[in-house]
Amino acid sequence: MSRALPKYNKRRVAVIGGAAALALTGAVVVNSALAGESSKNGTANANTLASVGTISCPDVASQLPAIPASAKAEVDRNLALLNTQIAEANKRLVDTVGQGGPNFVNNAILGPLKDKRVSTVNRIATAIGRTAAKPQGLEALAPCALNGGGVNAGGAAGNAGNQGNMGNKGNAGNNGNGNAGNNGNGNAGNNGNGNGNAGNNGNGNAGNAGAAGTISCPDVASQLPAIPASAKAEVDRNLALLNTQIAEANKRLVDTVGQGGPNFVNNAILGPLKDKRVSTVNRIATAIGRTAAKPQGLEALAACTLNK
Repeated sequence: MSRALPKYNKRRVAVIGGAAALALTGAVVVNSALAGESSKNGTANANTLASVGTISCPDVASQLPAIPASAKAEVDRNLALLNTQIAEANKRLVDTVGQGGPNFVNNAILGPLKDKRVSTVNRIATAIGRTAAKPQGLEALAPCALNGGGVNAGGAAGNAGNQGNMGNKGNAGNNGNGNAGNNGNGNAGNNGNGNGNAGNNGNGNAGNAGAAGTISCPDVASQLPAIPASAKAEVDRNLALLNTQIAEANKRLVDTVGQGGPNFVNNAILGPLKDKRVSTVNRIATAIGRTAAKPQGLEALAACTLNK
């Protein structure tokens, strides 16, 4: 019995040692797999950031004439704002990779950025023009372009599993949900779904106009004080512009049905519309304020809402 114990102990040690070796081997394999997965994720994220591209805009400061001392602070503030707008647009470019159709970047980022820059360069021109010759043609510097791999930022929507095609989940229930977005997603890749979509193109899009809803904005004209005769033409022109802006936003609402994520309308339509209206009501207030008391608080009328 005493001689059998060492053999038993040897066998037990061998079994335990073998189990430990297997556990260690498994741990190494798992860790290697996780390391590989982590490496892949990191590489994918790096590639995504690299492929987005960057937004570049014409330099405004170098195109300005001599700036009067009285306008310098306002001009500098707006030049800094131009840089902030570009930085925000580049951030949004990264945050929204894969969203929308092929025109997403133009519609949701470059277009709104141009609108903001138009308002900003106009403020610069107005500030200089108060005490010197007003610079002309600055609005030509407003459009920006996407450089680098960013052309894929919008097209990525099609490559990332045709996200818009998630709306095809029930072509029977398409009722107008997102067919506009599907047009841009390259249904060539959806050959399997094409037969069903062919029937939806007419009926669904007809329903999209109604499904998009409409944008409503506070009335500005009714909130104005008596308008001096010298300001009437400018005020009327800007009131008409407010109506044009709403009409354009409603058209865009219909044209982009199915594009982007849940915040697309706020970010790409209502937000830019508010920015335009802020600039427009400020011009109205400035026009009145030249020969009468300048109306206050008109900016509170800038925000609009979506009605379904």
